Amino acid sequence: MERELEFERPVVEIERAIEKLKNSAAESKGDFSAQIAELEKKCEERKREIYDGLSPWQTVQVARHPKRPVLYDYITLMFKDFVELRGDRCYGDDRALIGGFATLDAQKAMLVGHSKGKNVEENVRRNFGMAKPEGYRKALRLMRLAEKFNVPILAFIDTAGAYPGLDAEQRGQAEAIARNLTEMAKIEVPIVAVVTGEGGSGGALGIGVADSVLMLSNAVYSVISPEGCASILWRDASFSARAAESLKITAKSLLSLGVIDEIIKEPVGGAHSNHKATASAIKSAVLKHLKKLIPLSPQKLVQRRFEKFSGMGKFTKG
Repeated sequence: MERELEFERPVVEIERAIEKLKNSAAESKGDFSAQIAELEKKCEERKREIYDGLSPWQTVQVARHPKRPVLYDYITLMFKDFVELRGDRCYGDDRALIGGFATLDAQKAMLVGHSKGKNVEENVRRNFGMAKPEGYRKALRLMRLAEKFNVPILAFIDTAGAYPGLDAEQRGQAEAIARNLTEMAKIEVPIVAVVTGEGGSGGALGIGVADSVLMLSNAVYSVISPEGCASILWRDASFSARAAESLKITAKSLLSLGVIDEIIKEPVGGAHSNHKATASAIKSAVLKHLKKLIPLSPQKLVQRRFEKFSGMGKFTKG
């Protein structure tokens, strides 16, 4: 592991001990299989114990892990025949939010999603997955194209938020996101959204008005980042852990509040520990929801979507 999180250190120490034993076995040709097996069992148990008890702030750290799968990993592991479509037909192309036709098993779909990089250079080129207005306008253009060809839409959400720079504001960032919310509510094909990492504010919701909203177990979804919330409420970003607790940003909290529809369980150790297993779990969940949604009429889809989102945030007595 190139970079461990603080709470992962006990696991990293065991993994290093296992590696040391394997090297010793190779050099001395000795039999350390029993010791290695015992340590591997201990490592798995410790990893499960840690990840089953993550605090909201620790979950934020896992969601931001530099080795966590990004959209291009999921495209490679889950889809076939991906054909990227570029440009918003108004200003330009945004590399922070990409999309195009793809095939999931035998199901044709329109894929849109936030695109983070795997290193500093890629992240700079993709603006760290923070889309500008042209990204959201491109996403809406592709969704309308999906509607025209009667194929479902799959949205992969992973962004700290929409880009807040002056140039984005000058080109209508708020309007672009607001239009997406309005138009996605009326699209007459199934929409399944998956929060794979960070789901930040309107930047996430701009492609998140879906019939089914799924979420990886160590992803987060919130109106604001914990750091931003702490800076506003306490004027001190060191209160981020407290803010994360208050914001109810974890998958378990959001499922109980009715904001999401299903939690997709990550492999033990988080999505960054096993990209292939994570992609397989997402694929199974997405196909399950598509199977339920595709038979519905366009009118029923729109009605259900309206009822789903308008029903959020209601107060009940008692």
